[in-house]
Amino acid sequence: MKRWLIWALVALVLGLLGLGVQRALSARKAQQEAVAKMATQRVQTVVELGASDVVEARSRDLAQVLAISGALKAVNSAIVKARVPGELQGLSVREGDAVKAGQIIAQVDPFEYKARVRQAQQMAESAKAQVDIARRNFDNNRSLVDQGFISKTALDTSISTLAAAEASFRAAQAGVEVANQSLSDTVLRAPLSGLVSQRLAQPGERVVPDARIIEIVDLSRLELEAGLSTFEALGLRLGQSAALQIEGLAKPVTARVVRINPSAVAGSRALTAYLAIDGVPGLHPGMFVQGALNTGRLQSLAVPLSAVRTDKPQPYVQVVDQDRIRHQTIELGAGGELDGQTLVAIKGLSENTRVVAGSIGPLRDGTTVKFSTAPAAAASGK
Repeated sequence: MKRWLIWALVALVLGLLGLGVQRALSARKAQQEAVAKMATQRVQTVVELGASDVVEARSRDLAQVLAISGALKAVNSAIVKARVPGELQGLSVREGDAVKAGQIIAQVDPFEYKARVRQAQQMAESAKAQVDIARRNFDNNRSLVDQGFISKTALDTSISTLAAAEASFRAAQAGVEVANQSLSDTVLRAPLSGLVSQRLAQPGERVVPDARIIEIVDLSRLELEAGLSTFEALGLRLGQSAALQIEGLAKPVTARVVRINPSAVAGSRALTAYLAIDGVPGLHPGMFVQGALNTGRLQSLAVPLSAVRTDKPQPYVQVVDQDRIRHQTIELGAGGELDGQTLVAIKGLSENTRVVAGSIGPLRDGTTVKFSTAPAAAASGK
């Protein structure tokens, strides 16, 4: 091959390579310009907000509340238990039946206990006869000692015999009392007035001592047991009121704190508050209750709780600063209620700072915003 042809081929290859490199560089430059243009467009994106999309941080008088929930329980309830063993008789009440305090509920078969009473009485009569005999012997020996017919030792023996007979008689009398008590325990009575909530035994069943027969609840006084954390219980006081929503009732029910357990529950470290609910018909133990307990009032700079965002390590709010969004870290305080809205006390903002409401999703820091109406319309802060 001729030398000039070789050099021509080399020049052609180099030319093609140069043309490919130039095209690649041009394509990369165009791509970079497109990315820069898109970034510029994102930076210049404007979010339009309505007047209701912004609230103002203001100093407000908040009603401090604690969320509580639990089940209703009867203040007075009782379980009737068997006191003596035997066959259960006469149990006729069932769930829902009304009973009165002192009413006979059932009876344990008394035949054996009546026989024990008779046995104890007869033993007491026998012991009384022994006392009479010992007393006559003592009186006779005392006369004989006075006359000098017997020694004083015989009189001492008579005294001891009389004392032993009297002790046996007293023991027999105690046995009569125990037998009578056992006979009385065969009758089961209602300790309080109320309704039967459980029937736990059946007539003819043989029961043992402490066997559960029925449970009675008094519906005239119900209460809610609310568990609160140690921090929440710091502001808890007797007499504080609460608005409770009970399933099945359209209107809230008012309750008040009547007792506070002084000891925390082991494990959860929660304190229990007891809220009385009086004079509300139609309530039953076990109904689920939830509501808010009023613990006091607080004057503080506050914003709606929904406006506080927690998708960063520190809570923050989205502030409108000169038509741009700025993420402002805040310090949260106690919560409260105002006109049915849940607010939270905060630190880290100035009075009348405009904050994006919770109905608006997260906006990037630095986003430009504009208002469809005058922002002064949001001055109510709701």
